[in-house]
Amino acid sequence: MSRVAAPLTLSPEEEGLLRRWIRARATPQGLALRCRIVLEAAEGLDNRTIATRWHCTEHTVSTWRRRFLAQRIGGLTDQPRGGRPRRYPPATVQAVVAATLTPPPEGTHWSARRLARRLRMSHMTVSRIWRAFDLQPHRTTTFKFSRDPQLTEKVLDVVGLYLHPPEGALVFSLDAKTQLQALERSQPLLPLRPGSPARHTHDYRRHGTLDLFAALEVGTGRVVLGFHRRHRHQELLAFLRRLERLYPTGEIHVILDNAGTHTTPAVERWFQRRPRFHRHFTPTGASWLNQVEAWFSILSRRAVRRGSFASVAQLRAAIERFLAAWNAQARPFVWVKTPEDILRKVSPRR
Repeated sequence: MSRVAAPLTLSPEEEGLLRRWIRARATPQGLALRCRIVLEAAEGLDNRTIATRWHCTEHTVSTWRRRFLAQRIGGLTDQPRGGRPRRYPPATVQAVVAATLTPPPEGTHWSARRLARRLRMSHMTVSRIWRAFDLQPHRTTTFKFSRDPQLTEKVLDVVGLYLHPPEGALVFSLDAKTQLQALERSQPLLPLRPGSPARHTHDYRRHGTLDLFAALEVGTGRVVLGFHRRHRHQELLAFLRRLERLYPTGEIHVILDNAGTHTTPAVERWFQRRPRFHRHFTPTGASWLNQVEAWFSILSRRAVRRGSFASVAQLRAAIERFLAAWNAQARPFVWVKTPEDILRKVSPRR
């Protein structure tokens, strides 16, 4: 029989914290198991039942039950272990850090083993010091600072449309994806198999290119597409006239980047003659602020990049199939960054 365990009760604050830990994705699985043990023990379940449910031993359940009774929440977290902590002389640490921050003469960055050979030490020592100082020479990220003198005003304007669109108005994120290539692989795609990813050849034949104009309706996630052979202000005006026909009434706000085709005299006149259409520009060098760019990325990854197209017509048909499926179950993108968050991130003075 299962040994009778000491009764266990939780305060509302303790129960709430344990359940939040279980739900959090970053919680280690060991800690999540301890939280479940304590919660079920508080419900009156015996050790054997809890152990069977979570595939552990009764001794494990009993241990964490006792530790919680003795130390409460603090008893569930990992305790410092015995043994002498690893220590390196300050000179060793300084040498590793200084060498890591200086590119090697024969390349752009160090690996742990190459640096260890240079400093005549174990590569594990180098790795531990890198972890302690959060040094990752193998990684690189990209950045771009916008030099637009109206950066703040444009970020406030565009993000304001995402977070608080005008009542009764439609907001469209509009841009073009140019030079979309119809590539035909020289060999058929090798499909996905257990233990093997899908594979395609490196060589291909080009069968022309296609330019897309897309307008993402921010409120619904639906997309309107226009196919063209070129990307000029004439094609942009044709696409805008199509939007005008599809949405004949109501106020419309259009978010654009700073491409030259978006600011020609003909385009300026078109907007001046249609007072219900309002333009909003993203900052220079910050077209990523335009939501339709996210949709272009999804289109490329899901429908184009792995495909093989013997003609531009086949490429267009594949995009139209993807568009139909997208609009059938469209959902808006959820914008979570405030203007203050963005400005704090992109400021060169950060």
